[in-house]
Amino acid sequence: MVHFKNRYMVVEIFIDAGRGEQDPIILTQFNITKVIKDSIQLNFGECGLAGSLGSLQVKYVNPVTKLCIVRVSREDHQKVWAAMTMVRCIGKIPVSFNLLDMSGSIRACKKAALECDEAKFEQYKLVAGDCITAEITQSVEKCFEKIRGLES
Repeated sequence: MVHFKNRYMVVEIFIDAGRGEQDPIILTQFNITKVIKDSIQLNFGECGLAGSLGSLQVKYVNPVTKLCIVRVSREDHQKVWAAMTMVRCIGKIPVSFNLLDMSGSIRACKKAALECDEAKFEQYKLVAGDCITAEITQSVEKCFEKIRGLES
């Protein structure tokens, strides 16, 4: 039996809404996967894309804190990481990706992602002040539960 070795990347997405359109983009697994695949194809060609498609998966996205977890094979993690750093926009909104943590197991990745997500949400609460609704808080709590429930 063959065991596939993966890398899990905790990635933060910076959105520069001031430079793009006024309509902000909502981050979804589909949007992020599509933009990463497009960047791989643009920078590494068809063969580069075909090689990384087997294991590339966005496991988690938090649209409030702009944090996501990307799974990729151990052989292709540098290619995907390079492709993510070359992404300049999602739709017409300028963005940049920042790798916060990389690990070889989902367990270690969950721990790092949960720490980062909680810290970013606390910072978000301080900045937003009274503007945080119960709906936003509930949405973020669901995202935290989603991280805790991640297993390969």
